[in-house]
Amino acid sequence: MPVDRKSGPMDDQGGVRERLARHGVLPLRLFLGVTFLYAGLDKFLTGGPFSSVDRDAMRSMLEFGRDGSAAPWLVDLALENAGPALTGVAVAEIAVGVLLLLGVLTRPAALVGAALALGFWLTVSWGTSPYYFGNDLPYAVGFLTLALTGAGAFSVDAARATRRAASR
Repeated sequence: MPVDRKSGPMDDQGGVRERLARHGVLPLRLFLGVTFLYAGLDKFLTGGPFSSVDRDAMRSMLEFGRDGSAAPWLVDLALENAGPALTGVAVAEIAVGVLLLLGVLTRPAALVGAALALGFWLTVSWGTSPYYFGNDLPYAVGFLTLALTGAGAFSVDAARATRRAASR
């Protein structure tokens, strides 16, 4: 079967490649949405070290990693405002998770998620060596990918875009 440069072997099925491309970021969006929703809810629903009510555990963790952090000033800011910082992070994680799962305001939500993950990387995971053992940097890259691509298929954002295009 000859393959031309514009359509490839998968396109003889009625645009399979284009349909797959629209669905390509769906697994990433769902994974990040579920993960951040779970992380945020977990802070409110458990009594573990990441609990929004266990500020002492958070302080201990931050103080332990402060000297090896890339942004000690950010650690100091979190330590000075432990309650609001921890609650704010939990609420932001829940909001980002819900927005991503629904595919609503995906790009702004992904930018907030990237900022959170980057903040975690600079403060908590920075000292992890080698760097690929830390998990916050890959989350930041995943969020940046969503910020660049948008929600993709099966999202409120896509439905809105389709409606706008149809009304023109």
